[in-house]
Amino acid sequence: MSSQKFSNPTGKVTVQRDLLDIEYCEDFFSEVDANGWFEYLAAKIPWERREIFIMGKKILQPRLICWYGDVEYTYSRSTLPSRKWTPQLQELKTIVEEYAQQKFNSCLLNFYRDGKDSMGYHSDDEKVLGKNPFIASLSFGGKRRFVLKHKKDKSIEKVEIELGNGSLLLMKSQTQHYWLHGIPKTQKEVKPRINLTFRWTYPK
Repeated sequence: MSSQKFSNPTGKVTVQRDLLDIEYCEDFFSEVDANGWFEYLAAKIPWERREIFIMGKKILQPRLICWYGDVEYTYSRSTLPSRKWTPQLQELKTIVEEYAQQKFNSCLLNFYRDGKDSMGYHSDDEKVLGKNPFIASLSFGGKRRFVLKHKKDKSIEKVEIELGNGSLLLMKSQTQHYWLHGIPKTQKEVKPRINLTFRWTYPK
């Protein structure tokens, strides 16, 4: 099955089809600013590697994570306690909110140390995220391949984007209900990458 790919896009790319609604901005931050943010986040965030349940099996997540926000968050039978926003994370949140015209009260940070670190196919569709979750994803560091595929219809083309340093990806509308997304492992040599996914999380 073929895939729709955007190789080194310039400016803003919007994809709206088959109940998929995403927007990708490659140069949301300058390279200098993006590098500075990567260095800060890598050094200052209290990264941890947690156990989760996948298909009934307990495994260590293949990446480092940290959760900030106003409420705790539970997924894959793992509960992440809320951490108080730092001034720096609050600054990033405000920048993204102003562009996306959305409010966010939480953020999941992921640290992909190398090509072995990954994110399996999933949807951000937990009840605590509301009916149509709006997810804003910032990337700092090395490029990684981001893949979306329809949950049920395998005849629908996948969408692939190389998420670059300083880029912003917005996932809107009903995307989380009908599409899965993930960061596949790779044997290619890739630089470390930090990803911040802002969302609105409702208390249980």
